Amino acid sequence: MSTDTADADNELRERITNFLRRNFPQIQMHGGSAAIAHLDREKGEVTVQLGGACSGCGISPMTIQAIKSRMVKEIPEIETVHADTGAEAGADGDLGGTSSGGGMSPSFPGETTDDDGDDEGPQAPF
Repeated sequence: MSTDTADADNELRERITNFLRRNFPQIQMHGGSAAIAHLDREKGEVTVQLGGACSGCGISPMTIQAIKSRMVKEIPEIETVHADTGAEAGADGDLGGTSSGGGMSPSFPGETTDDDGDDEGPQAPF
């Protein structure tokens, strides 16, 4: 990996981390955590792992949906956000679609599987 590529990856990681802190301070305030588990800048994909109090939290599916819908709008390099709490996610760690790992994938009113982007789904209460 070249120095320029490493610098670009580090800069994007920092922007994503700042996005999470700025838009979702309640995660930390309620004893949870949000960290980048995987970043593929070339594909425009990021996997965010929610932990701590987020595991088993009743509103974590709404938090995940809010992260997914807001991040792709605010950070243009990111096209796809995968997120999970480790409890509900399937083997691919993506709560937005179907999973083959036997985990539950939440379904939201108006949500479609073709990701047409017209409906953001429910908004988290923060």
